[in-house]
Amino acid sequence: MTASFRTAVVLFGPKGQGSFNESGLRGASQARAAGFDVDVHWIAPLSAQERAHDMLHLCDKTYDLIVAHGGQGDGPVALLAAQYPGQAFVVTQGSHQAANVARYEVLQEQSAFLAGVLAAHTTQTGAVGHFSGEKVPPGLRGRAAFANGLHAAGFAGHFATQFCGHQHRPDWARQCVSDMAQQTQIDTLFAMIDGGRPGVTAACRQHGIQQIGNVLDWVERDPQVFIASAICDSGAAIHAAIKDFAQSSLPLGGYRAFGLESPELVRLVYSPRVPSSAKAAVDGFAARILRGEIDTLQPYDGPEHPLPEVNATHDEATPTPTPTS
Repeated sequence: MTASFRTAVVLFGPKGQGSFNESGLRGASQARAAGFDVDVHWIAPLSAQERAHDMLHLCDKTYDLIVAHGGQGDGPVALLAAQYPGQAFVVTQGSHQAANVARYEVLQEQSAFLAGVLAAHTTQTGAVGHFSGEKVPPGLRGRAAFANGLHAAGFAGHFATQFCGHQHRPDWARQCVSDMAQQTQIDTLFAMIDGGRPGVTAACRQHGIQQIGNVLDWVERDPQVFIASAICDSGAAIHAAIKDFAQSSLPLGGYRAFGLESPELVRLVYSPRVPSSAKAAVDGFAARILRGEIDTLQPYDGPEHPLPEVNATHDEATPTPTPTS
């Protein structure tokens, strides 16, 4: 099969880094294997303006469809979609709405909620943490869902949450998590992070913290540190969007979502160390979500753990202020 249109898939961050981008790359590869003409472009800058500038050349009519993977794509696509109203865009895991933009989302907040339920049933210190990079809408929804899951399961301890401002700086992520561990005594951490994951995991190993990952199966990759992972195969949305475009069914100006009803895309996976009672509690809440009894989108409006001072001995620059779109 040879597709009669060309697609650009945009991944944000240093080339080859991060599990979220790994999922996106896999989705692009699946589309290629299905016969579609797909090019992958890596965009490294952090600000929406810089990202849009680096994506400008994609809007020169070379591509019929531009797919920006992740909430990091909201800002640049908002700028470019207004400038190029005839260009079809897709944003995965994002929130920007426009007549020439389709939103596709794999519902990370559903597995994040279940991760909160699990954390409430497995913490021994009564202190649980959340950690992420850029403060983009998907990350905010994931943090809120995790906190909601904690409290729905009866958690009444200390909850520490932090966005470090960057998805791909492992040394900075390690410093932040270590600081959080020393100040709060957390023993369980839900980390929604990409290229910075190795630093988070190093800090968890150092401080004896059990980590809950996201996007991919981190239990399989590092069973000593991870007790669970909130699976969200966001890359599947890329393949789905390209197939929909091929069938003239791309919902421009609209939205498609995939959740727990598609367990191959959204679920919680466990370490063998997780007790059956905790798994049963998670299963009960999963069933309630599927029945529509639980709203996982209630916002989080509590405090955030402050960032530490930058350690001058690290080989990374001071983090750029966290973007909000």
